Amino acid sequence: MKRREFLSKTALGLGGAWIGSSSLTALASKPATRFSATDIVTLGKTGIKTTRLAMGTGTSGSSHSSNQAKLGIQGLADLLWAGYDHGVRFIDCADSYGTHPHVKEALKRIPRDKVTILTKSWNRDADGMRADLDRFRQELNVDQIDIVLMHCLTDSDYDNVNKVEWTTRYRPAMDVLSEAKEKGIIRAHGCSCHTIGALRAAAKSPWVEVDLARLNPIGAHMDADPETVLSVLQDMRAAGKGIIGMKILAQGDMRQRQDEALHYALSHGVLDAFTIGAESRDEQSDLIRRIAAVPV
Repeated sequence: MKRREFLSKTALGLGGAWIGSSSLTALASKPATRFSATDIVTLGKTGIKTTRLAMGTGTSGSSHSSNQAKLGIQGLADLLWAGYDHGVRFIDCADSYGTHPHVKEALKRIPRDKVTILTKSWNRDADGMRADLDRFRQELNVDQIDIVLMHCLTDSDYDNVNKVEWTTRYRPAMDVLSEAKEKGIIRAHGCSCHTIGALRAAAKSPWVEVDLARLNPIGAHMDADPETVLSVLQDMRAAGKGIIGMKILAQGDMRQRQDEALHYALSHGVLDAFTIGAESRDEQSDLIRRIAAVPV
């Protein structure tokens, strides 16, 4: 190598090292962003403003039961009231959790206009969805439900005969939810997905306004590996969809690694909010404290 080339490359190398060192110094001096469970966020383009944390009521939820439902109507209502007292204004329930009566009881002490209610229906046809909307409002004792999702969509919802995705196959049920929004019965509609195919279809669909997506750093109980899911969620976010995270603690697999899981949920900037189901007041208070302590 000629002396001039050597000196030039050495200077570039030193310059690169200096720039890198300066950048690291700048990053090190930059204060960490702090989040709170009670931060008010907007869910995509829906205009719905609510808290970053939703009080989940569906831990091990299926067949109209969940760990929270087993607390009893008054027990879960008291827990939801405690969360509201802490400043959390978002309740996540579902028909399959059996927690509508519990939320109804909580709403006797929580002003309806001060809390966001999300629920979910397993119905895939128009008549069933219409009946669910009527029944849900009666069970919750409300005139309007903020968010109603089609629950647990999977690849099996893809019609292999006609080669159509769930966003076409279930159009009649989707139209019922669209009509309900026009009438003011609900404020927004969307889905929760349990396979990557269903999630990708949701990302492409203009009808999906809110998506409930599974996300955690170990890929447990998720639609695909974390990087793949993050990529789809980034597309959703770019399209203006409201994105709510679930399985943040990997369905309990990260119960001993909560800080790591919360940091992951907050650090990627794809989630507007997330839902976690506490099962006691102590657990709820600890969760709220941990969220506030996460530096991002």
